[in-house]
Amino acid sequence: MAARGLRLGVGRLSEVPAALRGVGRASSSSQAFAEVLRLPRRQLTKLVYPLQELEQYLAPDARADLRPRIFHPSLEDISKAESFFASGARNRVEYVSSAVRLDHAPDLRRPEGHTKKMNFFKVGKYFTMVDMPGYGYRAPEDFVDMVEAYLKERRNLKRTFLLVDSAVGITKLDNIAIEMCEEFALPYVMVLTKIDKSSRGHLLKQVLQIQRFVNMQTQGCFPQLFPVSAMTHSGIHLLKCFIANITGNLDLTVPSLAEDSKFFIPTGLAH
Repeated sequence: MAARGLRLGVGRLSEVPAALRGVGRASSSSQAFAEVLRLPRRQLTKLVYPLQELEQYLAPDARADLRPRIFHPSLEDISKAESFFASGARNRVEYVSSAVRLDHAPDLRRPEGHTKKMNFFKVGKYFTMVDMPGYGYRAPEDFVDMVEAYLKERRNLKRTFLLVDSAVGITKLDNIAIEMCEEFALPYVMVLTKIDKSSRGHLLKQVLQIQRFVNMQTQGCFPQLFPVSAMTHSGIHLLKCFIANITGNLDLTVPSLAEDSKFFIPTGLAH
């Protein structure tokens, strides 16, 4: 895959093209996940399946809105997915280059400062992730030429990820990114960041509001949200498994409910 990533508005759009197949941090190796599997059941659920853990605090009539098990791989599948994201002698996860437009890719050692360019990260031989600049007030002047052209023209794009601050919710700037994805008919995913920053009550409120927005006002958004925390690593393992699956690198041992859901957007639409 040539996973391309970008940040729109307050959130970040991380795109995943077709040629790709897997990404992550060395700290999230298969060996590290083996330690996760030794956690008590409740701790494990909270770490790996954060939406499912939140589900228990909802009234029965609200649980149907949450959709926590549309993509619900087994722990075995999640463990397999970790291998794609672990950096090692045979599988290097590394920064490749930056580009201000599709035909301009300077050889830079590392991204510097706020993201002003499209930064490409290669995940072994499997796929590439692209981190794109934000859509907000810090957006570069050539944002439209850079980002919109990329989203329109990149035929091997697998999925676009919109990063939304779970403490703030969907902002006007996020709506610009959502409208862009909808207009271009791009399959995209909502990733809710910083879930460790909110109380359980506030997080539940934000998750339900965003989920209802996705259910009622979007066509191309994957119906299940992915709450994550970079600090506690909650939800990260599940998200990586999702990426490994949609890029064609991991066939689930037990088919996900997503395959039978009328709301599921086939990855082929991203080609």
